[in-house]
Order: sequence, then structure tokens, then C-alpha cells
Amino acid sequence: MVAPPDNDVIWARSLHHSYNGSPGLRGVSLGVGDGEILAVTGPRGSGKSTLLHCLSGQLTAQEGEVWFNSVPVHTMGPRLREQLRRDRFGWIGAEADLVPELTAWENAALPLLLRGVSNRAARKTATEWLERLDIGPLAKKRPHALLQSQRQRISVARALAAAPTVIFADEPTATLHRAERAQLLRTLTTAARSHGITMVLATHDLEVAALADRALGLLDGRRVNDVSLPAASDTEGRSACSLSV
Repeated sequence: MVAPPDNDVIWARSLHHSYNGSPGLRGVSLGVGDGEILAVTGPRGSGKSTLLHCLSGQLTAQEGEVWFNSVPVHTMGPRLREQLRRDRFGWIGAEADLVPELTAWENAALPLLLRGVSNRAARKTATEWLERLDIGPLAKKRPHALLQSQRQRISVARALAAAPTVIFADEPTATLHRAERAQLLRTLTTAARSHGITMVLATHDLEVAALADRALGLLDGRRVNDVSLPAASDTEGRSACSLSV
């Protein structure tokens, strides 16, 4: 087992994973520096989500190593990986995945409450992030009463409120229209940079990838030097553009 470079917050070597014999990752290696925003690019089905799940400890690769701050994640048991995700990682998916019984601020504060932060302090932090994301007035609303774009803002607030070391964002704006997508991504990337948060951002959208410091291309579970991504548009009918990585 080879120790990762000291300046890499996330480091992975030779990750392999398959589903029912169908390869998801085939020997992917990477490193992500402190405070860096890395875009993982590629078409749907290229292995982006599988990679993020392995890097974040939600999934253990069948082969290979994942390290966080020089600590081997791939050798951790389920409880330690769960604690790592709760205390040091943030996750934003394409769907908000909120707890329906909780209000907006309670959903945003949930990681803090699970850590044992007082209700008052957790509510204050969560509410501040909801306000930065322009949904402060909706803090007492439950998910069923909100629009999809508003629910997604809550999931972003939840990730940022926990002050994580790393945020994993798996197509975080895939279901949003262009204007909503651009505003949310600006807030997310600006907050990550201003707070020194490392971010791994999976996307098949050229406009989204352009916000990152660096891009890594995947195709059929392998790293590639060049990948075709769809040009930005509101919804469908996107044309393909090439991005060198």
C-alpha cells in the first residue's frame, strides 16, 4: 500500500468496480488538492457517480485504494466511514433527498444536529446559509410545499452548513433550468473557495465543468484525455462540445 502525497486531500489509486459484471470503474486514479474544485466529466454512464460514491466512502471499490488526508478510507469499517461522511464530507446529489417530516432549516441543520451541536447553534448556522441561498423566508416550510429548485437549494445549504472538508456534488443542478443552475453553482463554488472547501463535482455539462479549477474525463469507466460534453442549454437538444482534460 503506497501512501498518498501530503498535499492531496483526496487520493485514489487503481479503482475498479463493476455491477453484475458490467464495469463501472476500470483502474481510475486521481488526486485532489486542498481547496481545489475538480470536475469529473463525461457522458451519462461513464462512471462519474460510481467514482464519487467510492471517493466519499458510500461504496467500497472492489479493487484499489481511497485516502482522505492520508487516512485509508478503503480499509475502514461501515461505522467509521459513516462517521467520516457525517463529520468531514458533504454530499449534494441530483435530487435533494430531504427528510419530508422536517422543515427547511431542520433539513439544512441535520448534519450539525447529528454531531451534537445545540439546536440553537445549528438553527442559526442553517438559517444563515438558507438566507445566502435566497430561501431564508422558507425556513419553516416542509419539502412538499417547495419547488424542486428550492429543495435543491436546501440540499446545498445542508452541505455547506456542516463546514465539511470535502463536498461531493453529483450532477447537483441536472434537474434545474439554466438560470437556476447558473445561480446555484455560482453560490456553491464561491462558498467552497471562500471557505477553503475541496470539491469533487460530477457533470456532463460543459458550462458546469468550466467553473472548476481542473477537469478529469471519464469514458466507459476509464480516464481519458478528451471527452465530448453537451453545450449548455435550458433542457434538451444540446450539441456536443469537446473538453480537453
